[in-house]
Amino acid sequence: MIRHAISNLNAWLAILAVVLSSSAGDVLLSRAMKQIGDLGQMRSRRGFLFVTLLILRNRYFLLGVACMAVSFYSLLFGLSWNDVSLIGPAAASLTFVANAIAAKIFLHERVDGRRWAAALFVAAGVVLMAV
Repeated sequence: MIRHAISNLNAWLAILAVVLSSSAGDVLLSRAMKQIGDLGQMRSRRGFLFVTLLILRNRYFLLGVACMAVSFYSLLFGLSWNDVSLIGPAAASLTFVANAIAAKIFLHERVDGRRWAAALFVAAGVVLMAV
């Protein structure tokens, strides 16, 4: 019984780590790409190597990639502690909710009512799955 409770706690901590690091990574990568601009146009004008160096010099891009790596390894840890039927959907759906919140707060994007409704439905689904 205690072992099962610890396994569930570890699983939910891993899900939390996935959600936070994945959302942070998405926000940072989005900010980097908005700073850099249209990669297709730049590649056609300046070449692939220039675009690659431009991306790799952007601190938001590098931080975003690091956050995504943390998210990936947190997902692996979560899968080692609990069932994929809980970890996969919970991590993916809660990341969707966190991304909507982060887009509104950090990127000042317009998140319409449909997206908020979808986020609420997703959150409700996670609650139903977890009970």
